[in-house]
Amino acid sequence: MTRKFDVIAIGTGSAASGVTSRCREAGWDVAIVDSRPFGGTCALRGCDPKKVLVGAAEAVDWTRRMKGRGIRAAELQIDWPELMRFKRTFTEPVTKRREDDFARAGITAFHGRARFAGPTTVQVGEETLEGRYVVIATGEAPANLEIPGVQYLTTSDQFLELDELPRRILFIGGGYIAFEFAHVAALAGSQVTVLHRGRRPLALFDPDLVDQLVERTRELGIDLRLETQAIGIEKGSAQLNVQAMGSGETRTFQTDMVVHSAGRVPEISDLNLDVAGIEWDRRGVRVNDFLQSVSIPAIYAAGDAAASEGLPLASVASYEGQVVAANLLKGNHQRPNYLGIPSVVFTVPPLAAVGLSEREAREQNLKFRVKMQMTSTWYSSRRVAESYSGYKVLVEESTDLILGAHILGSEAGEVINLFALAIRSGMRATDLKHILFAYPTSGSNMARML
Repeated sequence: MTRKFDVIAIGTGSAASGVTSRCREAGWDVAIVDSRPFGGTCALRGCDPKKVLVGAAEAVDWTRRMKGRGIRAAELQIDWPELMRFKRTFTEPVTKRREDDFARAGITAFHGRARFAGPTTVQVGEETLEGRYVVIATGEAPANLEIPGVQYLTTSDQFLELDELPRRILFIGGGYIAFEFAHVAALAGSQVTVLHRGRRPLALFDPDLVDQLVERTRELGIDLRLETQAIGIEKGSAQLNVQAMGSGETRTFQTDMVVHSAGRVPEISDLNLDVAGIEWDRRGVRVNDFLQSVSIPAIYAAGDAAASEGLPLASVASYEGQVVAANLLKGNHQRPNYLGIPSVVFTVPPLAAVGLSEREAREQNLKFRVKMQMTSTWYSSRRVAESYSGYKVLVEESTDLILGAHILGSEAGEVINLFALAIRSGMRATDLKHILFAYPTSGSNMARML
């Protein structure tokens, strides 16, 4: 028997949960489907648990930096099993709480992998669901590295569940996952290697500040190899052997664990989208300005599963879910606005960005002034013995609007939000410069950055 709903959401993360809750509040019959534990990537396998580990790494690093400045902590170290138990106090309640929330709201939940059997018909195990609308919000999964030995890779999901941290860890890739986890692992006492096939890691962030973060990464004892591509993994008797090509030569790295951190892709390849006539590509489900499928009007997509202009961030997924819900309930009238959405690499220290990069601004032929400085001598950095900090801010000459802001330093993740607020609300740099901030805080540095 086919069960009918007004809307079926595939996924239980930030995007899908926002769609289902709003549609249910409007009186719609709503179903939600997920093959994994309910809660989505951010709450269970991404941002939230990762930040718990980063917090411990920051505490250790801060204390070590302050040695000789009034702090003594000779035996300071991370107790990894204890830290993981603490992390699970955040993740373990999520699934039951999410399921209870769905039940209380009257949202029908299904466990299993959804596959399309028609334009708006979804098969989940033995159940056949038919919706007036279907929202695809399945998130991302690790990309296929297509090298021999991929079966020996540890995913980021698995890394976040490790009961013991290996003595030697090698990360393949040079994006935010590699850098964040590498910093955590190094500060927890592991010997860490990072292999990145490109000339510059963290390609979406300001290159001048990335260069500073690369120095900091190597100062932590991390063996960061650029222009070095992993080409295979073999299992030895007591270790894993990673073959890599760099500078025209092949060498072998011996390690206890190899972590896949070389990119993620929309998790949509097994949804039978072609059967339903839903157009998609490597970036996700192809959508129009309203996040509606370009081929099947009854299909919408949000978050990492959508080939939208939004960054693959939990905040963007949640926002896109709100946009989709609004368009479902009242017809297509709302387009997502991606202006001024901040992004942070939670390394130690963190690196943050919002708005345009210098390269993007020049490609758009904008006329702007750049203010940039390394700030390790500023009070806010000296106070916490932070040797790696700096900023770059772009301001348009004709309008005095902030085009982009890029920050490296211990409070970068918070200060970038102030710049995001200014960009998104259209505040001029002069207005922002004249705000009286609480002092001494990192936010009060904004006047000097402008």
